Amino acid sequence: MKRLCQSVFCIGFFCGFIAQAQLAVTVSPPKVTGNKAVVALGLKNGFSQSVESARATLFLLDKQGKMVGQSAKWVIGGAEDKPGLAAGGTNTFNFVITAAHPLTTTKLTAKLQFSRVVMAGGKLADVKTGVQVKSGSQ
Repeated sequence: MKRLCQSVFCIGFFCGFIAQAQLAVTVSPPKVTGNKAVVALGLKNGFSQSVESARATLFLLDKQGKMVGQSAKWVIGGAEDKPGLAAGGTNTFNFVITAAHPLTTTKLTAKLQFSRVVMAGGKLADVKTGVQVKSGSQ
């Protein structure tokens, strides 16, 4: 019984440690002007190594959940002149979405989805377990 308790404690401890080792992203509410919306992202690298690049798609949804715009961009790195994000580092990225028509509704929400995270040395991170996306304050 004692050995079982020790095993459960160790598993819980390491799972808690692994859960914090990730790319944490905070998505701010969209700010709309005409047919453009700007969504600020707060990025924090909780991995033990730097993130060379990360690509994400942002979907802009109205109050019925209908998509009114989308855009895919490299939010970290992705080009020679764009640096990565060091271990423990933070950064912001402004996602600009241009819609075909003026955005007249004020109840827009942003849904962010990562498709690729490249770590130092070219190793790919698992976007399902390595990225935590949360909504910022309204």
